[in-house]
Amino acid sequence: MKLSDRAAGLTPSEPRRIYDAAQKYSGVIDLTLGDPDLPPPPNVREAACRAIEAGKTRYSANAGLLELRKAIAEDARKEYNMTFDPASEIIVTVGAMESAYLCLWSLLEPGDEAIIPAPFWINYREVVKSLGAKPVFVETRPEDAFVVRPEEIEKRITPKTRLLVLNSPANPTGAVIPGEVLDRIAELAKKYDLSVVSDEIYGHLVFDGKHAESILTRPGMRERTAVVNGFSKRYAMTGWRVGWTLAPAQLVRVMIQMTENIVACAPLPSQYAAIEALSDRTDESYIRWEFEKRRNCLLEELRSIPEIVSTGTPATFYAFLDVSRTGMSGEEFAMSLLKSKQVAVIHGSAYGGPAYRNFIRIAFTMDCAELRKAFTRIREFLAERKGAAK
Repeated sequence: MKLSDRAAGLTPSEPRRIYDAAQKYSGVIDLTLGDPDLPPPPNVREAACRAIEAGKTRYSANAGLLELRKAIAEDARKEYNMTFDPASEIIVTVGAMESAYLCLWSLLEPGDEAIIPAPFWINYREVVKSLGAKPVFVETRPEDAFVVRPEEIEKRITPKTRLLVLNSPANPTGAVIPGEVLDRIAELAKKYDLSVVSDEIYGHLVFDGKHAESILTRPGMRERTAVVNGFSKRYAMTGWRVGWTLAPAQLVRVMIQMTENIVACAPLPSQYAAIEALSDRTDESYIRWEFEKRRNCLLEELRSIPEIVSTGTPATFYAFLDVSRTGMSGEEFAMSLLKSKQVAVIHGSAYGGPAYRNFIRIAFTMDCAELRKAFTRIREFLAERKGAAK
Protein backbone atom coordinates (compact mmCIF):
# COMPACT_ATOMS: atom_id res chain seq x y z
CA MET A 1 0.00 0.00 0.00
CA LYS A 2 1.49 3.34 -1.03
CA LEU A 3 0.87 6.22 1.32
CA SER A 4 0.17 9.71 0.06
CA ASP A 5 2.91 12.31 0.17
CA ARG A 6 0.79 14.23 2.68
CA ALA A 7 0.70 11.26 5.04
CA ALA A 8 4.39 10.53 4.62
CA GLY A 9 5.24 14.16 5.35
CA LEU A 10 3.73 14.21 8.83
CA THR A 11 6.22 14.45 11.70
CA PRO A 12 5.84 11.78 14.41
CA SER A 13 4.71 13.27 17.72
CA GLU A 14 7.58 13.58 20.20
CA PRO A 15 5.26 14.05 23.21
CA ARG A 16 3.42 10.85 22.30
CA ARG A 17 6.71 9.03 21.74
CA ILE A 18 7.92 9.93 25.22
CA TYR A 19 4.50 9.21 26.72
CA ASP A 20 4.54 5.75 25.14
CA ALA A 21 8.09 5.15 26.36
CA ALA A 22 7.06 6.15 29.89
CA GLN A 23 4.33 3.52 29.99
CA LYS A 24 6.99 0.81 29.89
CA TYR A 25 8.20 1.75 33.36
CA SER A 26 6.64 0.74 36.65
CA GLY A 27 5.80 3.57 39.04
CA VAL A 28 6.43 6.29 36.46
CA ILE A 29 5.36 9.85 37.28
CA ASP A 30 3.95 11.10 34.01
CA LEU A 31 4.25 14.86 33.44
CA THR A 32 3.81 14.67 29.66
CA LEU A 33 0.21 15.09 28.45
CA GLY A 34 -2.19 17.94 29.12
CA ASP A 35 -4.91 15.66 30.45
CA PRO A 36 -6.28 16.93 33.79
CA ASP A 37 -6.83 14.34 36.52
CA LEU A 38 -9.74 16.30 38.03
CA PRO A 39 -13.35 15.19 37.52
CA PRO A 40 -15.86 17.44 35.75
CA PRO A 41 -18.39 19.19 38.00
CA PRO A 42 -20.88 16.70 39.46
CA ASN A 43 -23.94 18.23 37.81
CA VAL A 44 -22.22 17.88 34.43
CA ARG A 45 -21.54 14.19 35.01
CA GLU A 46 -25.13 13.68 36.12
CA ALA A 47 -26.44 15.42 33.00
CA ALA A 48 -24.48 13.02 30.79
CA CYS A 49 -25.89 10.03 32.68
CA ARG A 50 -29.43 11.37 32.34
CA ALA A 51 -28.92 11.82 28.60
CA ILE A 52 -27.73 8.25 28.20
CA GLU A 53 -30.56 6.83 30.30
CA ALA A 54 -33.07 8.86 28.28
CA GLY A 55 -31.74 7.40 25.04
CA LYS A 56 -30.16 10.62 23.82
CA THR A 57 -27.39 8.70 22.11
CA ARG A 58 -28.06 9.25 18.43
CA TYR A 59 -26.91 11.94 15.97
CA SER A 60 -27.43 15.65 16.33
CA ALA A 61 -27.32 18.27 13.60
CA ASN A 62 -23.83 18.48 12.08
CA ALA A 63 -23.38 21.90 13.71
CA GLY A 64 -24.40 20.54 17.10
CA LEU A 65 -27.54 20.86 19.20
CA LEU A 66 -29.09 24.29 18.73
CA GLU A 67 -29.69 24.42 22.48
CA LEU A 68 -25.94 24.01 23.04
CA ARG A 69 -25.10 26.63 20.42
CA LYS A 70 -27.46 29.03 22.19
CA ALA A 71 -25.68 28.32 25.49
CA ILE A 72 -22.31 28.98 23.81
CA ALA A 73 -23.65 32.24 22.37
CA GLU A 74 -24.72 33.34 25.85
CA ASP A 75 -21.31 32.40 27.26
CA ALA A 76 -19.65 34.40 24.47
CA ARG A 77 -21.87 37.39 25.23
CA LYS A 78 -20.63 37.37 28.82
CA GLU A 79 -17.01 36.73 27.81
CA TYR A 80 -16.62 39.19 24.93
CA ASN A 81 -19.64 41.50 25.23
CA MET A 82 -20.60 40.41 21.72
CA THR A 83 -23.61 38.67 20.24
CA PHE A 84 -23.31 35.64 17.95
CA ASP A 85 -26.07 33.99 15.95
CA PRO A 86 -26.29 30.40 17.26
CA ALA A 87 -27.67 29.18 13.92
CA SER A 88 -24.97 30.61 11.65
CA GLU A 89 -21.91 31.79 13.62
CA ILE A 90 -21.27 28.86 15.98
CA ILE A 91 -20.33 25.25 15.33
CA VAL A 92 -19.96 22.48 17.91
CA THR A 93 -17.08 20.11 17.15
CA VAL A 94 -15.42 16.93 18.38
CA GLY A 95 -13.12 18.80 20.73
CA ALA A 96 -11.21 21.99 20.02
CA MET A 97 -8.82 19.89 17.92
CA GLU A 98 -11.48 19.41 15.26
CA SER A 99 -12.30 23.11 15.43
CA ALA A 100 -8.66 24.01 14.77
CA TYR A 101 -8.40 21.54 11.90
CA LEU A 102 -11.59 22.73 10.23
CA CYS A 103 -10.57 26.39 10.53
CA LEU A 104 -7.21 25.75 8.89
CA TRP A 105 -8.71 23.46 6.23
CA SER A 106 -11.28 26.11 5.35
CA LEU A 107 -8.85 29.05 5.20
CA LEU A 108 -5.65 27.69 3.63
CA GLU A 109 -4.80 26.80 0.06
CA PRO A 110 -1.73 24.75 -0.97
CA GLY A 111 1.22 27.13 -1.11
CA ASP A 112 -0.27 29.59 1.43
CA GLU A 113 1.71 30.54 4.52
CA ALA A 114 0.41 30.47 8.10
CA ILE A 115 2.33 32.33 10.80
CA ILE A 116 2.61 30.44 14.10
CA PRO A 117 4.41 31.83 17.18
CA ALA A 118 6.85 29.33 18.70
CA PRO A 119 6.94 27.35 20.90
CA PHE A 120 3.66 26.03 19.55
CA TRP A 121 1.05 23.31 19.99
CA ILE A 122 2.38 20.69 17.60
CA ASN A 123 -0.92 19.96 15.85
CA TYR A 124 -0.96 23.39 14.20
CA ARG A 125 2.30 22.72 12.40
CA GLU A 126 1.21 19.27 11.27
CA VAL A 127 -2.22 20.33 10.04
CA VAL A 128 -0.79 23.26 8.05
CA LYS A 129 1.78 20.94 6.46
CA SER A 130 -0.85 18.31 5.65
CA LEU A 131 -2.85 20.92 3.73
CA GLY A 132 0.09 21.68 1.46
CA ALA A 133 0.58 25.06 3.11
CA LYS A 134 3.73 26.31 4.84
CA PRO A 135 3.98 26.97 8.59
CA VAL A 136 6.12 30.05 9.26
CA PHE A 137 7.38 30.27 12.81
CA VAL A 138 8.01 33.38 14.88
CA GLU A 139 10.25 32.56 17.82
CA THR A 140 9.42 34.02 21.22
CA ARG A 141 11.95 34.62 23.96
CA PRO A 142 12.08 33.76 27.67
CA GLU A 143 13.03 37.37 28.45
CA ASP A 144 9.64 38.37 26.97
CA ALA A 145 7.89 35.63 28.99
CA PHE A 146 7.37 33.93 25.59
CA VAL A 147 5.00 36.67 24.39
CA VAL A 148 5.30 37.17 20.64
CA ARG A 149 6.64 40.51 19.40
CA PRO A 150 4.37 42.09 16.75
CA GLU A 151 7.37 43.45 14.85
CA GLU A 152 8.69 39.90 14.51
CA ILE A 153 5.36 38.83 13.06
CA GLU A 154 5.48 41.64 10.51
CA LYS A 155 8.99 40.63 9.39
CA ARG A 156 7.64 37.23 8.33
CA ILE A 157 4.60 38.42 6.41
CA THR A 158 4.89 37.81 2.67
CA PRO A 159 2.44 37.98 -0.25
CA LYS A 160 1.70 34.30 0.48
CA THR A 161 0.74 34.87 4.13
CA ARG A 162 -2.91 33.98 4.60
CA LEU A 163 -3.45 33.68 8.33
CA LEU A 164 -2.00 33.97 11.82
CA VAL A 165 -2.48 31.41 14.58
CA LEU A 166 -2.62 32.76 18.12
CA ASN A 167 -2.75 30.58 21.22
CA SER A 168 -3.20 32.65 24.37
CA PRO A 169 -2.92 31.39 27.07
CA ALA A 170 -0.37 29.20 25.33
CA ASN A 171 0.62 25.57 25.27
CA PRO A 172 3.49 24.81 26.02
CA THR A 173 4.64 28.02 27.76
CA GLY A 174 1.63 29.29 29.69
CA ALA A 175 2.22 32.72 28.12
CA VAL A 176 -0.65 35.22 28.03
CA ILE A 177 -0.56 37.91 25.34
CA PRO A 178 -1.20 41.34 26.95
CA GLY A 179 -3.94 43.57 25.60
CA GLU A 180 -1.56 46.17 24.18
CA VAL A 181 0.25 43.49 22.17
CA LEU A 182 -3.06 42.16 20.86
CA ASP A 183 -3.89 45.70 19.75
CA ARG A 184 -0.72 45.83 17.64
CA ILE A 185 -1.26 42.35 16.20
CA ALA A 186 -4.82 43.31 15.25
CA GLU A 187 -3.50 46.31 13.31
CA LEU A 188 -1.13 44.00 11.43
CA ALA A 189 -3.96 41.60 10.58
CA LYS A 190 -5.99 44.45 9.12
CA LYS A 191 -3.03 46.03 7.34
CA TYR A 192 -2.10 42.79 5.56
CA ASP A 193 -5.63 41.36 5.29
CA LEU A 194 -4.89 38.28 7.41
CA SER A 195 -7.35 35.88 9.01
CA VAL A 196 -6.69 34.95 12.64
CA VAL A 197 -7.33 31.61 14.31
CA SER A 198 -7.38 32.40 18.02
CA ASP A 199 -7.07 29.29 20.19
CA GLU A 200 -8.47 30.23 23.62
CA ILE A 201 -8.94 26.77 25.11
CA TYR A 202 -6.99 27.76 28.26
CA GLY A 203 -8.73 31.11 28.67
CA HIS A 204 -10.27 30.22 32.04
CA LEU A 205 -7.06 28.81 33.52
CA VAL A 206 -5.38 32.14 34.26
CA PHE A 207 -3.89 32.68 37.71
CA ASP A 208 -3.17 35.43 40.24
CA GLY A 209 -6.54 37.10 39.75
CA LYS A 210 -5.79 38.04 36.15
CA HIS A 211 -7.59 37.21 32.92
CA ALA A 212 -6.76 36.67 29.26
CA GLU A 213 -7.97 39.06 26.56
CA SER A 214 -9.01 38.11 23.03
CA ILE A 215 -8.05 39.64 19.69
CA LEU A 216 -11.69 39.07 18.70
CA THR A 217 -12.74 42.15 20.68
CA ARG A 218 -10.40 44.52 18.84
CA PRO A 219 -12.03 46.89 16.30
CA GLY A 220 -12.36 45.32 12.87
CA MET A 221 -11.34 41.84 14.03
CA ARG A 222 -14.66 40.06 14.37
CA GLU A 223 -15.01 39.60 10.61
CA ARG A 224 -11.51 38.09 10.27
CA THR A 225 -11.23 36.01 13.49
CA ALA A 226 -12.20 32.44 14.32
CA VAL A 227 -12.12 31.64 18.04
CA VAL A 228 -11.37 28.01 18.88
CA ASN A 229 -12.50 26.83 22.31
CA GLY A 230 -13.98 23.88 24.14
CA PHE A 231 -14.86 22.14 27.37
CA SER A 232 -11.73 20.00 27.85
CA LYS A 233 -9.65 22.33 30.03
CA ARG A 234 -12.19 24.68 31.60
CA TYR A 235 -14.42 21.83 32.80
CA ALA A 236 -11.86 18.96 32.87
CA MET A 237 -13.79 17.20 30.09
CA THR A 238 -10.92 16.08 27.86
CA GLY A 239 -12.37 12.68 26.99
CA TRP A 240 -15.86 14.01 26.38
CA ARG A 241 -14.76 15.58 23.07
CA VAL A 242 -16.79 18.75 22.77
CA GLY A 243 -15.38 21.96 21.34
CA TRP A 244 -16.69 24.94 19.47
CA THR A 245 -15.81 27.74 17.09
CA LEU A 246 -17.11 31.30 16.94
CA ALA A 247 -16.59 32.66 13.44
CA PRO A 248 -18.14 34.56 10.55
CA ALA A 249 -21.08 32.75 9.00
CA GLN A 250 -19.33 31.97 5.70
CA LEU A 251 -16.57 30.12 7.55
CA VAL A 252 -18.96 28.25 9.85
CA ARG A 253 -21.02 27.13 6.86
CA VAL A 254 -18.00 25.43 5.27
CA MET A 255 -16.93 23.92 8.60
CA ILE A 256 -20.37 22.36 9.01
CA GLN A 257 -20.10 20.79 5.57
CA MET A 258 -16.71 19.33 6.45
CA THR A 259 -17.98 18.01 9.79
CA GLU A 260 -20.70 16.11 7.93
CA ASN A 261 -17.98 14.40 5.88
CA ILE A 262 -15.59 13.65 8.76
CA VAL A 263 -17.38 12.90 12.05
CA ALA A 264 -21.08 13.77 11.53
CA CYS A 265 -21.35 15.46 14.95
CA ALA A 266 -19.96 15.63 18.46
CA PRO A 267 -21.08 12.84 20.84
CA LEU A 268 -24.67 13.54 21.82
CA PRO A 269 -24.49 12.70 25.57
CA SER A 270 -21.41 14.95 25.78
CA GLN A 271 -23.36 17.77 24.13
CA TYR A 272 -26.09 17.52 26.76
CA ALA A 273 -23.41 17.55 29.46
CA ALA A 274 -21.91 20.64 27.81
CA ILE A 275 -25.26 22.43 28.00
CA GLU A 276 -25.30 21.75 31.72
CA ALA A 277 -21.66 22.87 32.05
CA LEU A 278 -22.55 26.31 30.68
CA SER A 279 -25.56 26.68 32.98
CA ASP A 280 -25.67 28.86 36.10
CA ARG A 281 -25.77 25.66 38.15
CA THR A 282 -22.13 24.86 37.36
CA ASP A 283 -19.22 25.99 39.50
CA GLU A 284 -15.96 25.05 37.80
CA SER A 285 -13.81 27.46 39.83
CA TYR A 286 -12.29 24.55 41.79
CA ILE A 287 -10.46 23.50 38.63
CA ARG A 288 -8.70 26.85 38.23
CA TRP A 289 -7.91 27.07 41.94
CA GLU A 290 -6.48 23.55 41.99
CA PHE A 291 -4.17 24.24 39.07
CA GLU A 292 -3.07 27.53 40.60
CA LYS A 293 -2.22 25.65 43.78
CA ARG A 294 -0.23 23.12 41.78
CA ARG A 295 1.54 25.92 39.90
CA ASN A 296 2.56 27.39 43.24
CA CYS A 297 3.82 23.97 44.42
CA LEU A 298 5.91 23.66 41.26
CA LEU A 299 7.46 27.12 41.64
CA GLU A 300 8.21 26.39 45.30
CA GLU A 301 9.99 23.16 44.38
CA LEU A 302 12.01 24.93 41.68
CA ARG A 303 13.47 27.33 44.25
CA SER A 304 15.59 24.45 45.54
CA ILE A 305 16.84 23.51 42.05
CA PRO A 306 19.00 26.38 40.72
CA GLU A 307 19.90 24.32 37.64
CA ILE A 308 16.31 24.65 36.35
CA VAL A 309 15.03 28.12 35.49
CA SER A 310 11.41 29.22 35.15
CA THR A 311 10.07 32.42 33.61
CA GLY A 312 6.88 31.92 35.60
CA THR A 313 3.61 30.26 34.65
CA PRO A 314 0.75 32.80 34.58
CA ALA A 315 -1.77 30.39 33.04
CA THR A 316 -2.54 26.83 31.82
CA PHE A 317 -1.12 23.74 33.53
CA TYR A 318 2.23 23.75 31.76
CA ALA A 319 5.67 24.98 32.79
CA PHE A 320 8.33 25.58 30.14
CA LEU A 321 11.64 25.31 31.95
CA ASP A 322 15.25 26.07 30.98
CA VAL A 323 17.56 23.17 31.91
CA SER A 324 20.73 24.48 30.23
CA ARG A 325 22.47 24.94 33.60
CA THR A 326 22.40 21.17 34.03
CA GLY A 327 24.77 20.85 31.08
CA MET A 328 22.16 18.80 29.22
CA SER A 329 19.88 19.58 26.32
CA GLY A 330 16.17 19.25 26.99
CA GLU A 331 16.03 15.94 25.14
CA GLU A 332 19.01 14.49 27.00
CA PHE A 333 17.50 15.67 30.28
CA ALA A 334 14.09 14.17 29.47
CA MET A 335 15.35 10.78 28.32
CA SER A 336 17.95 10.44 31.09
CA LEU A 337 15.46 11.43 33.78
CA LEU A 338 12.92 8.91 32.49
CA LYS A 339 15.46 6.10 32.41
CA SER A 340 17.08 6.95 35.74
CA LYS A 341 14.16 8.10 37.89
CA GLN A 342 10.99 7.22 35.94
CA VAL A 343 9.79 10.81 35.66
CA ALA A 344 8.46 11.68 32.20
CA VAL A 345 8.73 15.20 30.77
CA ILE A 346 8.86 16.51 27.18
CA HIS A 347 11.87 18.25 25.65
CA GLY A 348 11.30 21.78 24.41
CA SER A 349 12.57 21.25 20.89
CA ALA A 350 9.46 19.14 20.26
CA TYR A 351 7.47 22.39 20.39
CA GLY A 352 9.62 24.64 18.28
CA GLY A 353 12.87 23.17 17.07
CA PRO A 354 16.49 23.93 17.97
CA ALA A 355 15.76 27.34 19.51
CA TYR A 356 14.15 25.52 22.44
CA ARG A 357 16.58 22.62 22.71
CA ASN A 358 17.51 23.67 26.26
CA PHE A 359 13.94 23.55 27.57
CA ILE A 360 11.53 20.97 28.91
CA ARG A 361 7.77 21.10 29.31
CA ILE A 362 6.12 19.84 32.47
CA ALA A 363 2.36 19.28 32.65
CA PHE A 364 1.31 19.64 36.30
CA THR A 365 -1.85 17.61 35.90
CA MET A 366 -1.52 15.68 39.16
CA ASP A 367 -1.81 16.78 42.77
CA CYS A 368 0.89 18.53 44.80
CA ALA A 369 1.93 15.36 46.62
CA GLU A 370 2.75 13.65 43.32
CA LEU A 371 4.42 16.78 41.99
CA ARG A 372 6.65 17.00 45.06
CA LYS A 373 7.55 13.35 44.63
CA ALA A 374 8.54 14.06 41.04
CA PHE A 375 10.78 16.93 42.07
CA THR A 376 12.38 14.84 44.79
CA ARG A 377 13.36 12.40 42.05
CA ILE A 378 14.62 15.26 39.87
CA ARG A 379 16.82 16.54 42.71
CA GLU A 380 18.16 13.01 43.22
CA PHE A 381 18.80 12.71 39.49
CA LEU A 382 20.81 15.92 39.37
CA ALA A 383 22.74 15.09 42.55
CA GLU A 384 23.70 11.68 41.21
CA ARG A 385 24.92 13.22 37.96
CA LYS A 386 27.04 15.70 39.89
CA GLY A 387 28.48 12.92 42.00
CA ALA A 388 29.30 10.82 38.94
CA ALA A 389 31.07 13.77 37.31
CA LYS A 390 33.52 14.21 40.21
